[in-house]
Amino acid sequence: MNLVPTLARVARGIDAFSEAVGRAVAWLAVLLVLDTCAVVLLRYGVGQGSIALQEGMTYLHATLFMLAMAVTLKRGGHVRVDILYRRFSPRARALVDACGTAFLLLPLCALILATSWPYVAASWAIREASTEAGGLPYVWLLKGLLIAMPALLALQGIAELLKNLLFLAGAGGSPSAEKVEPL
Repeated sequence: MNLVPTLARVARGIDAFSEAVGRAVAWLAVLLVLDTCAVVLLRYGVGQGSIALQEGMTYLHATLFMLAMAVTLKRGGHVRVDILYRRFSPRARALVDACGTAFLLLPLCALILATSWPYVAASWAIREASTEAGGLPYVWLLKGLLIAMPALLALQGIAELLKNLLFLAGAGGSPSAEKVEPL
């Protein structure tokens, strides 16, 4: 039984899912700008403040960045110190990426999930809310990002690992993304 087409299909499916999540959360940047403008206009134009709007900036910022990490990985947009890497052959890059994913990224995601789970579960159990008067009652959802982020990142890491292993096995395709694509 030839697993190559199945593994390639799994990697493409995960890539498509990461792209869809990335496109959806990209719109949060627009909401973040609008929220920031509203806070500034209310504070300096009208002399009024809004704890909910200020906390909303934090929620939007955290959601945007934590949920966009997977698509950023897919597109090769994370910062690299590539003094040597850029001089490597495509096969050597694929090997470095596969090892980095298997021995660094995936264990880190597992560690974040394992250590965050009790913290997030406690917050969800009491439906934790802001302690500030007029704050948002959704702290529990914000903390849920501590589970969503490593789960999405690990899922995309699996896709990157599959793509690199398939490349190393000579099953075609190219190794991990070489450039950042716009949303």
